[in-house]
Amino acid sequence: MNNNQRVKEIIQEVIQVEQEWVEAHRRLDIAALDRLMAEEYKHVKSDGTVAGKAEDLASYQTGDRYWDFAQSDEYDVQVHGHTAVLIGRWRARGVNAGQRFDYAARFISVYVKRDGRWQVVVAQSTPLPGAGE
Repeated sequence: MNNNQRVKEIIQEVIQVEQEWVEAHRRLDIAALDRLMAEEYKHVKSDGTVAGKAEDLASYQTGDRYWDFAQSDEYDVQVHGHTAVLIGRWRARGVNAGQRFDYAARFISVYVKRDGRWQVVVAQSTPLPGAGE
């Protein structure tokens, strides 16, 4: 297998993990989210604050959130050895803390392959103008 073929395979692996990530959010599958997040995971929120893995996981366990719809697409993946940078679009609708949301954002996630599996180490999203209209 040549290098270009291997890179294409890696890109597909990372996209598959990203889709698992979205599905875990939609189902509020804490065990899957925990498995997909690296221990040093950081989430840069749209307000500029930074949350770690424990804080992010705790936010899903409150029972105050549910998703009607969640999807990511428009992937652009760059591979750098055992690290992949994925840029995409995230769209979601649901309820969080009693407030309905209809959200679209451009996001970046950094994945690292360790022990034969990809995990997200950093994620950041920026709301798209006109989201929810």
